[in-house]
Amino acid sequence: MEFTKMNGLGNDFIVVYGEPSLPANAAELAIQHCNRYFGIGADGLVFILPSARADYMMRIINADGSEAEQCGNAIRCVAKYVFDRGFAAGTEIQIETIGAGVQAVTVQEENGKAVTVRVDMGEPVLEAGLIPVALEGNPVLNQPVEVEGRHFHFTAVSMGNPHCVIYVEDAVNFDLHQWGPLLETHPLFPRKVNVEFTTVQSRDRIDMRVWERGAGPTLACGTGACATLVASVLNGYSDRNAHVSLKGGDLYIEWDESSNHVYMTGPAATVYTGQTLD
Repeated sequence: MEFTKMNGLGNDFIVVYGEPSLPANAAELAIQHCNRYFGIGADGLVFILPSARADYMMRIINADGSEAEQCGNAIRCVAKYVFDRGFAAGTEIQIETIGAGVQAVTVQEENGKAVTVRVDMGEPVLEAGLIPVALEGNPVLNQPVEVEGRHFHFTAVSMGNPHCVIYVEDAVNFDLHQWGPLLETHPLFPRKVNVEFTTVQSRDRIDMRVWERGAGPTLACGTGACATLVASVLNGYSDRNAHVSLKGGDLYIEWDESSNHVYMTGPAATVYTGQTLD
């Protein structure tokens, strides 16, 4: 299997191009090759596939073998991959995902290489049953959840995949390993959930750390940054445009009031190419 190792703010992927469809053993491949000790090492395995609706289709298999409906950092990497290799007709690219449909991507390039990518992430989903959350509400705002005797309050948002945004005093130093897996698998979230621990620094700057469903702690999460901005606006904590600061760097997130679409801008990087031996 030929592959390219890529990342968006340290959220890293094994990217495979040229398969006609998602391999039947995609889950096994992800578990094997995403292992950081016995494999290549990555947060997920990404396949760039043909699409009948868009220029390309993206399928993301998490490191644990589960499939993610959408991934903001991965879609930027896919855009960079096809643009840098001349597989895109221009700087405007349409990429299909299973969770958020077809998304419009705009490449900002230097010397023929994609440097930053702006993605139309679509409209946030706020209705409980569609996120999904085992509650009623539209939006699901500042709701209580308890795990092992600790009480949190969360706001739920779907950006094609489910997110639970929790405000804490110090997101940067928050214990992701203790609380992330307990919240990811809480009965309130029937399809599990990505958990964003968040501290608002100002109206236009937000700190966030993430525990990703199926991957654990990652350096960045694009859909999580979008969900964090939406939740912060709904709670009255931030403006509609803000920098979301992740462990791997910053993403610029905009929630356009007229269209209700969320836009994400950030970098993507190619690390190396290779070929597996088995």
